[in-house]
Amino acid sequence: MTLKATALAHPNIAFIKYWGIKDETHRIPANDSLSMNIGCLSTRTTVEYDNLLSSDRLILNGQTVNGEGLHRVQRFMDRIRLMTGQPLFAHVTSENNFPVGAGIASSASAFAALALAGTAALGFDLPERELSSLARFGSGSACRSIPGGFVEWRTDPESSESYAFSIAPPDHWNLADCIVILSKAHKSVGSEAGMRQADSSPLQEARIKDSGRRMDLCRSAILNRDFNALAEVTELDSNLMHAVMMTSNPPLFYWHPLSLGIMKTIKDWQNEGLPVTYTLDAGPNVHVICSQEVMGEVLHRLRQITGIIDVLKGLPAGPARLI
Repeated sequence: MTLKATALAHPNIAFIKYWGIKDETHRIPANDSLSMNIGCLSTRTTVEYDNLLSSDRLILNGQTVNGEGLHRVQRFMDRIRLMTGQPLFAHVTSENNFPVGAGIASSASAFAALALAGTAALGFDLPERELSSLARFGSGSACRSIPGGFVEWRTDPESSESYAFSIAPPDHWNLADCIVILSKAHKSVGSEAGMRQADSSPLQEARIKDSGRRMDLCRSAILNRDFNALAEVTELDSNLMHAVMMTSNPPLFYWHPLSLGIMKTIKDWQNEGLPVTYTLDAGPNVHVICSQEVMGEVLHRLRQITGIIDVLKGLPAGPARLI
């Protein structure tokens, strides 16, 4: 019997951000979050167990990975081994068709695909909720890349269970994500490290306290396909998260000067009546959200801006799947 499986998962863009960890041991986030899976961007991961191996091996985008990158994958595979009762080590081969470590949620799609391939190769067909709960231990936002479409990550205050689920399928709303690439460099301070210092910001407590209200506004905007409401709460949430980053100790400055320039340009386009908004994860690249009807116009305008490397585009995508 071949203990091998390949899975494909998409990154996601959070409209309501996850930033900060309430319980690191159980991977409980400081606040709930809401996102959209991004089609056209994907991670494809193959896990092949081998009883001759004495440790896991990782090849990422054709390169053998050692150090902390490998150790992070090994820790996650240890969790799968513990859960399944299978002590085997594995060859893990993963490929992304978009930049890694630059604020485009590469760890989300990576660990979503790894969770699915790693369990499926051992013959386990986990329910979506359980698979999502598992994926968060590799990367918190990975749990949101397990379900499809528009996804909410919630922690149940009664049971402390933490998992993601779809609130609407990909075809619910014809949105588009135009991702402005300003840097393909791996950020010097990763999201994991950045979140650990979130509580050092005097703004984090207020951000968390207001997160339930923003979640309600965002969920309602998505379900009612209200773009103006989505734009208002999405920009507010992104700005709040980066304000926390910039006021942490030590401060984190993920924006580039052009990141801010594009944000200001988006506000000008809104004043012209263009249905467009922005959000940034932990990196300089700007996610420009718009309706698919104006995506061509938005892409054209963005590509006229001096200093950008590329503009990627993605539509709402389905769940992680075996291929």
